Amino acid sequence: MSTGLDNAGAGAAARARGRWRTAAGVLAAAVVLSACGTTDPVEPGPSASGSGTTGSGAPGSSATSPSPTPYSSGPYSSNPTQSVPTIVYRPPYIERTEWTDTAVGPSLSVFPTTSGRYTTQPDAMTAAWVEVLALDPSADTPGMRAQFDCHWRFARLVEPEKPSWNLEPGRPVVAEEDMVGAGCNPGFAEE
Repeated sequence: MSTGLDNAGAGAAARARGRWRTAAGVLAAAVVLSACGTTDPVEPGPSASGSGTTGSGAPGSSATSPSPTPYSSGPYSSNPTQSVPTIVYRPPYIERTEWTDTAVGPSLSVFPTTSGRYTTQPDAMTAAWVEVLALDPSADTPGMRAQFDCHWRFARLVEPEKPSWNLEPGRPVVAEEDMVGAGCNPGFAEE
């Protein structure tokens, strides 16, 4: 008579065998992948040093394996000083500004350049605001600066291809979390 314990033991053994097979498969894959990028196997015969060693693995053979094939360029280059080029977005960050009349009152449309949309330079936000003020000094109000900063930090990440960022002098000055919660448009809906 068979008990449930016999079946439970058989199931545990089968699971253990499965785990070992998985581990063996992973190990086999690692061995195969570690050979990627190596030169062709060394043919039996004298080595470059003339010592008579071979790459066959037989007694008297060299214990070293062939060296990896170096890549001349790209991410797999053997030259650690080579790297993938980094795009650096430089000023100007603002192409132009333009006042428009909207249902919510006057609005300053700020048109960022490609650099303004994608730069990650730490001081770029301040430099971009200086550019806005150079284009239109009347934008120099706390509420307009806060709206600009919100667009710079968040809106350009959410919608980088938005043609312009619209800043309204009639919007209230609010805390940063309220500004972000209002989608950079506190007080009333975006025009």
